[in-house]
Amino acid sequence: MPPPRKRETALRHRLAELRGPDVPAKALDARALAALAANPGCERRAILDGAGVNKTTLASALGAPSAFGQSQFALTRGNAFEARVKSDGGAELLRLVHEKLDRGAEPPAGAQVPDLTAIGPEGRTARTALALREATAAGAWALFDHPMLALDVAGSPAFLEPDAVVVHPDGSWTVVEIKSFPMLDGSADPAKVGAAARQAAVYVLALEEVAARLDPAARVRHHVLLVCPKDFSNLPAASAVDIRKQRAVTARQLTRLTRLEDIADALPEGTCFSPDLPAEDLTAAVESVPAAYAPECLSACELAFHCRDRSRTAGAVTSLGRSVRAELGGLTTVEDVLAAARGEAGDPDDPAVAALRRAAELRAEALGTAGSDSPGALACR
Repeated sequence: MPPPRKRETALRHRLAELRGPDVPAKALDARALAALAANPGCERRAILDGAGVNKTTLASALGAPSAFGQSQFALTRGNAFEARVKSDGGAELLRLVHEKLDRGAEPPAGAQVPDLTAIGPEGRTARTALALREATAAGAWALFDHPMLALDVAGSPAFLEPDAVVVHPDGSWTVVEIKSFPMLDGSADPAKVGAAARQAAVYVLALEEVAARLDPAARVRHHVLLVCPKDFSNLPAASAVDIRKQRAVTARQLTRLTRLEDIADALPEGTCFSPDLPAEDLTAAVESVPAAYAPECLSACELAFHCRDRSRTAGAVTSLGRSVRAELGGLTTVEDVLAAARGEAGDPDDPAVAALRRAAELRAEALGTAGSDSPGALACR
């Protein structure tokens, strides 16, 4: 068995080949990881994200561009709001952490703001881990502005950069998520809060790996601080969000991901996802990796339009949604479903087949009743 370092180097070389010569890798962020964890059965997304393929560029090259992603205006507004929240050494941010999560501690004053600059993501990750150890031992408030964390995903490291991490005087750590969507009358859009919670859960998992290496291990709080603009102003408002459920689900889903080596080894020789390839070759390369499309992908993946078109062309029931797919059992295409409902195929003892045939009978009965009560039917009596 080759040493782990050689195996890791070989995997990185293989992923670079899949990405294409001279194509820069796109970093895998927490937003992408949360979406990947929500659909762990999609090998296509796993290998593309693991290889650092820019799926936005890839979707355009495939002729199915997606509008998925944040607008430049939203990014600019978010950056401006984050800068305001962290101004003056993060005094307002620390005040919100104290108010919402740790009222029993001494009010933050003159908190440490460690310098986390280093060369490369590996260097920044090591510098962050060292600074966290030092801040925890100091027993005082500390604010980490954009620390770098690492998380193993399907055998490949992903480097993550949360908005902020706060170290409390008791040595515990809190993840801070700063978003530009408003908090109206103390509450925000539940869908956006849920997405922020799933993203924060990824950061918490990565932070827990750092905490576990300390002696004694530090405690990572499972309540994160969500900071948003108050009403329609640019003033910050905050809320403590319990992410225990999201953390558990994300951890379970990430462990279910097929290892990247296994996916890469199953690909045809010479497979490459470079957008410079001819459209036919690029399509064949993408289609060589199994996908697990569902309508939910439209709000989470840049390749959703391409995968939806392929799913509809194949008549796959996955295009109807995960809940419908689960109810249909072994019936994987719309044609199979219709044949089972008509009694032309399928095992009558299969609960899904039996339910479809009963539904077809009820539909025929309802249509027959409606037809017999129509004006034309009444006139013939």
